[in-house]
Amino acid sequence: MATSSSNGSLPNEDGSVLIGSATVRAPGVCGELAQGVIGGNHFLVTCPVDFYSRVKVDLYAGKHGIDAPEGCEKTGAAVRRTLVQLKNAKVRARLTINNPIPRGKGMASSSADLTAAIAATGLALGRELSSEEIAQIALSIEPTDGVMIPGVALFDHRADTLHESLGPPPPMEIVAIDMGGTVDTVQFNMVDRFQRWRAVDVQTTEALRLLRQGISEQDPVLVGRGATISADASQIVLSKPRLSEVKEFAESVDAVGINVGHSGTIMGVLLDARKKR
Repeated sequence: MATSSSNGSLPNEDGSVLIGSATVRAPGVCGELAQGVIGGNHFLVTCPVDFYSRVKVDLYAGKHGIDAPEGCEKTGAAVRRTLVQLKNAKVRARLTINNPIPRGKGMASSSADLTAAIAATGLALGRELSSEEIAQIALSIEPTDGVMIPGVALFDHRADTLHESLGPPPPMEIVAIDMGGTVDTVQFNMVDRFQRWRAVDVQTTEALRLLRQGISEQDPVLVGRGATISADASQIVLSKPRLSEVKEFAESVDAVGINVGHSGTIMGVLLDARKKR
């Protein structure tokens, strides 16, 4: 996450005083490299991309409340909970959100908003929150992607029982493919699909093993294999009718594999960035 912050005592138009301001950007994702259950816990492996939500939080003394853009009520709620947790509930927060990440596709648009807003609120108060603290607040609002964790992360997007940075990704590029449609991630995660994931836990465990090894060894081929196994396994949970076409296209361009939004519509073709095309 990229950050900037400042503190001051400038009067606002209504007489309230600016006591702190911070801007944070958080990345979106192109689906996940893997998702499933392991050891009785839900997990996903993030697939962060250079596509960011940027959130500015201005804090004012003298009044209290949250001013959030229309349609960003969950982000406003996350700021409110952050202020309560940091024992600064009696301030007014104004949010400015710039987020070009498409919604309902499995690209963590909402998670990026929450992560950036929570982190910015902390910085505006002079506090740099840890990824664990950000995750706990975000998960109190809704199931959340692990974009607050640097690099590629292993994360329990429901309860934060798993919270691990696997390391920086190997040199890879992604061709994102959107076949249309949207998925309401919150509604999707309200349905218990634990047993469906359990039915493919052999595949998802192997996918995770390959991803760990590929990231550790900086090997795009291993990462591609792991992601493809998980994409195939996820068909039992959320079917992608044109997955076979995407796999054929990936093979035709000598890609190392594919990945999908396990609770979204997005799909990705994974390329070794070291190869010239």
